[in-house]
Amino acid sequence: MSVITRITEHPRKAGRYVVDVDGREFAVVSADALAEIKVHVGVTVDEARAAKLRDAGELAATYDRALNLLAFRARSASELRRRLIQKGEAAARVDRVIERLREVGLVNDADFARQLARSKVSGGASRRRVHQELFKRGVARDVADEAVGEVMEDEQVDEVAVAERVARKRMPSLAKLDPQSRRRRLYSFLARRGHDGDVIREVMARVLDRGSEAEDDVE
Repeated sequence: MSVITRITEHPRKAGRYVVDVDGREFAVVSADALAEIKVHVGVTVDEARAAKLRDAGELAATYDRALNLLAFRARSASELRRRLIQKGEAAARVDRVIERLREVGLVNDADFARQLARSKVSGGASRRRVHQELFKRGVARDVADEAVGEVMEDEQVDEVAVAERVARKRMPSLAKLDPQSRRRRLYSFLARRGHDGDVIREVMARVLDRGSEAEDDVE
């Protein structure tokens, strides 16, 4: 019957151990898995223990893949799940990994939503656009609503002022257009950023109409 002949730390993956059975690598698992499956050199590997080792190895590999994705950028639980399944990971195993990541605080939709909302708001996005971004990334509506409301309050966001700021940054690129085309382009630009009609009309009045009046007064 097969036996475990060696257990060594993985040379490149911290916290991972290579388990050799009958002189050949059989699985790469976590320290927790070694203790749970009661693995040590000389232990007999029957079918049940072999199945547990394979499962632990697959789980560790999925967990490591999830960590790599999170190292690249933060993700919601839903987004992470979708990406891992796209990479060929089994859905049931992915769910176990995400639950573990939640337990250790590496996946937290509320924190993710607040971080993304703050980033988008500081970049001039509207409340509606921030909601759209959060929904697209799989954040639940109630979590998104709370995050956006909190960020808007913390940052004391004036949506008209935010839209006006990005509109003024856009104006130099529209300077050579005729007035009608300039208005149309600016309206479309602000609408694409998720600002509603009332906000856009107020901003255009400030940037275009009142700006023109100010120029006339100077002349």
